[in-house]
Amino acid sequence: MIIAIEGEVVHKEPTLLHLKLPNGLTYLVHISLNCSADIDSKKVVLHTTQIFKEDSQNLYGFTRLEEKQMFDRVIKITGIGPSTALAICSTFSPEDFAKAVMAQDVTAIKAVPGIGPKSAKRLLVELGDFVLDSNVTDTASRARQEAQLALESLGFKKEKVQKVLASCSSETTQDLIKEALKNLR
Repeated sequence: MIIAIEGEVVHKEPTLLHLKLPNGLTYLVHISLNCSADIDSKKVVLHTTQIFKEDSQNLYGFTRLEEKQMFDRVIKITGIGPSTALAICSTFSPEDFAKAVMAQDVTAIKAVPGIGPKSAKRLLVELGDFVLDSNVTDTASRARQEAQLALESLGFKKEKVQKVLASCSSETTQDLIKEALKNLR
């Protein structure tokens, strides 16, 4: 399994690139539009996901580990393949995607090419607990997670809590809970 690849970009298109390794091999790597925008030099290091099918082997590359984690999580959902997952990565940054999922924003998810209303709702249901890896989340995200758990333990519905927290502007867990409680009543 290839988990990362480093090499020289010899050909670049919006959603794929040819990456030549020092040993002479050149790989075709599928990338998102966001990843493509991040690549501005000839040398690049990509986190990768390799997908084997009976008729193909494809390599998907990401400049940010959070984007790779998002891709890996989304392709596990029934009916969402690598092409749709890459479209999601092209439409959203990992942070924006986490916010859309937390807010249960069907309209935002429907903006992804190839995702209709039913798929958007199913995706939001299956990713209801989606958060970026705790090693890479910032303090504000952690505070939101803690506030959500606290409010759910008080008996509020998860979906309602997520929507209310998405509209809150506080940054600490305590302040988020206070602000959310005003809107939950």
